[in-house]
Amino acid sequence: MTNDPRAVPGRWPVLGHTVPLLRDPLKLFTSLPAYGDVVELRLGPLPVHVVTTPELAWRVLATDADKFDKGLVFDKMRPLFGDGLATSNGEHNRRQRRMVMPAFGRTRIAGYAENTMTALAGDLAGSWRPGEVVEFDQRMQDLVLTIAGQTLFSTALGDDVLAEIRRSIPVMLKYVLVRAFSPKFVERLPIPANRRFDAAAARLREVIGATVVAARKEGADHGDLLSMLLAARDEDTGEAMSDRQVHDEVITILTTGAETTAVALAWFFHELGQHPDVERRFHAEVDEVLGGRPARFDDLPELVYTHQIVNEIVRRTPPLILMRRAREDVELGGVVVRAGSEVAVSQHTLHRDPRWFPDPGRFDPDRWTPGETAELPKGAYIPFGAGARLCPGHVFAPTEIGIVAATIGARWRLVPVPGKKVHAQLKATMQPNRLPMTVVPRRT
Repeated sequence: MTNDPRAVPGRWPVLGHTVPLLRDPLKLFTSLPAYGDVVELRLGPLPVHVVTTPELAWRVLATDADKFDKGLVFDKMRPLFGDGLATSNGEHNRRQRRMVMPAFGRTRIAGYAENTMTALAGDLAGSWRPGEVVEFDQRMQDLVLTIAGQTLFSTALGDDVLAEIRRSIPVMLKYVLVRAFSPKFVERLPIPANRRFDAAAARLREVIGATVVAARKEGADHGDLLSMLLAARDEDTGEAMSDRQVHDEVITILTTGAETTAVALAWFFHELGQHPDVERRFHAEVDEVLGGRPARFDDLPELVYTHQIVNEIVRRTPPLILMRRAREDVELGGVVVRAGSEVAVSQHTLHRDPRWFPDPGRFDPDRWTPGETAELPKGAYIPFGAGARLCPGHVFAPTEIGIVAATIGARWRLVPVPGKKVHAQLKATMQPNRLPMTVVPRRT
C-alpha cells in the first residue's frame, strides 16, 4: 500500500493542471486511467485524488459516501447555492433531501410533463417556419429555462423571475467552471468575468428571495415546485423549511438542472444531423408512436430508441467532475487518502473508458439496446451521480429531453448549416460553441 497516488504529467507552476483542464478537459480526463486507478491532479496548488475505475467511483459516491463530504468545487459554489442540496453535507443534507424529493416523484413529474413540457415544446415547434435558420443551442437553453421557471413558479408569481432566470443563469453558467477550478486569488480579482458572475448571482438571489417571501405570504398551492417546497415538513420534527432554505433549493434546482438538459438537447439534434441512419430510426419511431402530435409523458415507455439516443448523448456529454472531501483516512486502490484531502470522480473518464464502452468516441445508440448494458459494472455510467446524493432530477431530466426531442422530431428535421464547424467548449458542461441549424418540415 502506498500513501501517494501517481502524479499526472502536464502540471504548471502555481496553476497546476488548471490550464490543460480548461484548454482540453476531455483529453485530460480520458488520459487519466493510463496513469493508475488513483491519480493526482493539481487545481492551482491543491492536490486532488482522482479515481478512475467504476469500483472506486462507486465506493466514493455510494458505498462509502458517509466517509466523504462535498469538495472544493461545491465550496466555491456555496456563495451562490447557499446550503442547497448541491453544497450541503451530513444530517442537514439528508433532512433537505427527504423534504425535496417528493417534488420530483413520478406523479409530480407526470404533471409537469403534461402541463408544461409538452405544451412549451409544442409551442416552440409551432413557431418555426420552413427553411428558417435557428441558433438551436440558444433555442434549447431558452426553452429549458422557461420550462424550469414555469415548473418552479406559477404564472402569477413567476413572470419577473422567469425574465431574470433567462438573463442571469446563462451568465453564471458561462463562468462557473472557470471560477470553480481557478486558484482562490483569481476569483477575488476585479476582472470582467468575476464582475459579471457576481452581478448575475446577486440579481438572481434577490428576485428569487422576494418571490419566496411573496409565495409564503400568499399561502396558496399553485401546483408548482415552489408550493411543494414551502409546504414540505420534516418527518421527524414537523418543521418547515425557512425562506432562506427554500431560496437555496430553488437556486440549486435552477442552476444545476437547466444546463445539462439544454446541452443534451442541443447535442441530440446535432448528432442526428451527423448520423442519417440514426435520424431515420428516430423519426420512424416518433411517427409510429406519436403520429405527428406532441409527445406526452405516457408515450415515453414506447419511445425506446429515443431513450437509447438520450443515454448515448448523456454518456458523451455529462457534467465534468464530482468533488468530494475525505472526512477520515480512507484507502482507495492501494492509496491512503488522508482526512481533509480532495477526491474527484470524473464521469468523462468513466464514460469514455474503452473497457466499458468499446470505441468510446463513436456515437452509437445501439450500445444502449435493452439488455446490452447488463454487464456494465456499477459506477461505469453515472451521469447523475450515485448513492444517497443521486441528483434529484435523475428522472425529471430524461423525461424532459425525451418529450422535447420527440415533439420537435415529429414535425421537423434540424439540418446542419454547411461550413459551420461545431465543437465542444467547456462551461458548466460540454456545450457546443454554436449550433445553427436549418428547420426542414417532415410533412407538407
